[in-house]
Amino acid sequence: MHRSSIKLLTAALVVVLAGFYGSLTRLEAVERHGSMHVEQSPFGTTADGQSVELFTCTNAHGVKLTMMTYGAIVVSLEVPDRDGTIANVNLGYEKLDGYLAGSPYFGATVGRYCNRISGGTFSLDGKQYTLATNNGENHLHGGDVGYDKVVWDARPIRKRNEVGVRFQYTSKDGEEGYPGTVQITATYTLTNDNELKVELRARSDAATPVNLTNHCYWNLAGAGSGSILDHQLQVESDEYLAVDDTLIPTGKMVPVKGSPLDFTAPHAIGERLKQIPEIEGLPQGYDHCFVVRRGKAGMALAARVTDPSSGRTMEIHTTQPGLQFYSGNFLDGTDGSGGFQQYEGFCLETQHYPDSPNQPGFPSTILYPGKKFQQETVHVFFAR
Repeated sequence: MHRSSIKLLTAALVVVLAGFYGSLTRLEAVERHGSMHVEQSPFGTTADGQSVELFTCTNAHGVKLTMMTYGAIVVSLEVPDRDGTIANVNLGYEKLDGYLAGSPYFGATVGRYCNRISGGTFSLDGKQYTLATNNGENHLHGGDVGYDKVVWDARPIRKRNEVGVRFQYTSKDGEEGYPGTVQITATYTLTNDNELKVELRARSDAATPVNLTNHCYWNLAGAGSGSILDHQLQVESDEYLAVDDTLIPTGKMVPVKGSPLDFTAPHAIGERLKQIPEIEGLPQGYDHCFVVRRGKAGMALAARVTDPSSGRTMEIHTTQPGLQFYSGNFLDGTDGSGGFQQYEGFCLETQHYPDSPNQPGFPSTILYPGKKFQQETVHVFFAR
């Protein structure tokens, strides 16, 4: 064959191979785009100059969970409705500044002790401890600088059918008045079954109260779409904790039957909200801890909630003994509330009971050296 013909054939082969391998590259890119993955990106800095990272986790169906290292916070969760339309169902801010300015715990990992401790004090092994009183005369959600206001270490994780982020934080002895140095791990994963799994673990070098939860505000019609009062809620509970006028448990467990807190069958959240006895100085609504009904230890169904307009439904399964239902009473439309109005989001926080360190009749929340705190909650999303 003539040398010039060989050159022409070689050139043509190079073009063909380039196109072939280019197609492979494009195909691989589509496969990566369509499969589970985690993307990491910067999300700003705190006032003291700490970098905050954003993690976006996508499952095989295109459901997206976005979290950040500040507060180990769920920034957004995008899930489909009955028609396949995707929307974010978790309240939050678009920028870090909103969280830094003082969030109502949007999406946060809360501790060392979530919910309230009466008077900001408790006694342990003969010694009294004093905590911050950041909720009137009581201690709330870990104090002035709880776990929701610190930067966590984090790394992405990927398993066979799930992707997520593992956050870690060391809470030092004396932090916010608590005894003992506590090592905390909060693992959030998104599965291909459209589940958000939250596993919370802790170990301590001294006896200390530990009560950890996630504090997402949900609106299954989509964040910013309006009121959640028509959402249908069912809670697997026959009793709730009676509280005083500062929302501290009295120690009594009250049957829900016949009360506005009876969600043993589905009811609209707003159906009986105005029947709840008003507490002076507090906006009317639900802010109650339910005793999760369970026949044995381990995971139990705690609640199911559905938005009739979109069909989006969320089930909550947990190992925790309690479920705090909060109907977004303090949201007021200001920047501090992310622009969300009252009753535009609700919380279902799995946890131990409020004020347990001062309530000997409640399940203990004291973590001792050599022991492990470990609780798991799974949010299952589907559309009806």
